[in-house]
Amino acid sequence: MAVAQTKSDNRLAALTVTATGWSAAPRADALARLQTMGLPQRRDEYWKWTRPDTLSAVEVTPAAAFTSDEAPIFDGVDRLKIVFVDGVFDAEASDDLALDGIAIERLADASSDIHWAQGLYGVLEQNGQNPVPRPLAALNTAMATDGVLIHVTGKPSKPVSLIYRHVSDSSDAILHHVIKLDQGAELTLLENGPAAARFNKVLEVDVADKARFNHIRAQGRDHERRAATHIFARLGSESAFKSFTLTVNGVLTRNEAVIELTGDDAIAHIAGAAMGDAAKSDFHHDDTVFVTHDGERCESRQVFKKVLRNGATGIFQGKILVKEGAQKTDGYQISQSLLLDGDSQFLAKPELEIYADDVICSHGSTTGAIDETALYYLRSRGVPKKEATDLLVLSFLAEAVDEIEDDGLRADIVDRLTSWLDRR
Repeated sequence: MAVAQTKSDNRLAALTVTATGWSAAPRADALARLQTMGLPQRRDEYWKWTRPDTLSAVEVTPAAAFTSDEAPIFDGVDRLKIVFVDGVFDAEASDDLALDGIAIERLADASSDIHWAQGLYGVLEQNGQNPVPRPLAALNTAMATDGVLIHVTGKPSKPVSLIYRHVSDSSDAILHHVIKLDQGAELTLLENGPAAARFNKVLEVDVADKARFNHIRAQGRDHERRAATHIFARLGSESAFKSFTLTVNGVLTRNEAVIELTGDDAIAHIAGAAMGDAAKSDFHHDDTVFVTHDGERCESRQVFKKVLRNGATGIFQGKILVKEGAQKTDGYQISQSLLLDGDSQFLAKPELEIYADDVICSHGSTTGAIDETALYYLRSRGVPKKEATDLLVLSFLAEAVDEIEDDGLRADIVDRLTSWLDRR
């Protein structure tokens, strides 16, 4: 471990920013912050349950590309497709980036001295470093090799879909996306697929007054993926941010979300459903969420459900911070796990920190096995045990899945969950 740490420290000290143009300054700033704070360690408060070394080690642990005979998720949705292969934009596989009400550019191509994204790139990430350091996000801002810059000025006629493909078994991808929604604008963003053997992604989203952002992400069925993802969002008055993530398998997944409600009457919903089976490889899934209420009459929801079996591990760390003056806040947080055997475990750390006196905030966390009474009821009516168990699993996950507003997208997610249960 000491040798590996020395290699990581040496690598960190040797990093330099080579980018030019408008992104050079925020990248250099992020690198300086990273070199000051250092890479994450197990002794850090928010890493005590997740080993960060495989996400930051010099060598990339090989991960074979996963193949499946399933149709790609969201395949039936009319969408604008943007494809990345091992972290590199693939123009031939992508659609024409022209779409009504939106302007899309590739990060690697935006090298001019002046750009709208220079006021956002790395800004929300830097804001999200306080009070909890997030070194892997700073590493991403400094060293990101590709990504998209999306400026939403209206209401595009179809969703934007980011598709990640993994070809090389030893690839390391660092993607950084910046999305700016103007006042009253709307966007649905879809994400799916494994980007690389090891994946570090940052998504910065600035939601102006009365704008709406919907985000649905499916982290696929590949068993060997190691991923660290970060969402940093800032919400204006009467705006809405809704994000749902489905995770199935993967050796190590760490999803962080840092949401700041700065305007009055804003809404932020963050939800996730994870299904992990450690029979073929390790499964370790970590959701870490920090929501700050800084406006009046704002609403936030955190809904996370995990189904674990064969020694899988699930983690939830969620916090609601209500600042002084953020009156009439409505904050809700629930994290639950369903353990399908005695070898799996769920670790949870729900937190509330409130400095306003007129609020409604609640949090809760539970862990349990299949309800034997409900299982007996279904079996007594002729439902085979496996099908009865699957029905109870889907019922358990329903609260998280119901956070998806679009009926078609929600049905697609349910189909994927059903397919996974059938395959096991």
